[in-house]
Amino acid sequence: QVQLVESGGGLVQAGGSLGLSCIFFGDTFSTYVMEWYRQAPGKERELVASITPGSSSSFADSVKGRFTISRDHLKKTVYLQMNGLMSEDSAIYYCKAYHYSRHGPDFWGRGTQVTISS
Repeated sequence: QVQLVESGGGLVQAGGSLGLSCIFFGDTFSTYVMEWYRQAPGKERELVASITPGSSSSFADSVKGRFTISRDHLKKTVYLQMNGLMSEDSAIYYCKAYHYSRHGPDFWGRGTQVTISS
């Protein structure tokens, strides 16, 4: 069973930067697509960034040029570096994993709160 543990959330001023981490437990990390989602109060959960086992990445239009996603296979960790933060980036950020074959369930972390002060 895969378990995901996020960390790195907090309070930061608009224009600042924050880095999130998600540690992967329980299976072969290198066979999973890793994603970051976020959910703001009253809004649906949205995909922020995705990274394949081969480290190809994609981003939501709202964060392109500001956020980067990376993964470390030795540490079994995926990172989300957020720069140029804006108030609309405030949300709970969740890590998600699914096997590249699309067989099996999606796995979610519990989330980490990111709050941007203006």
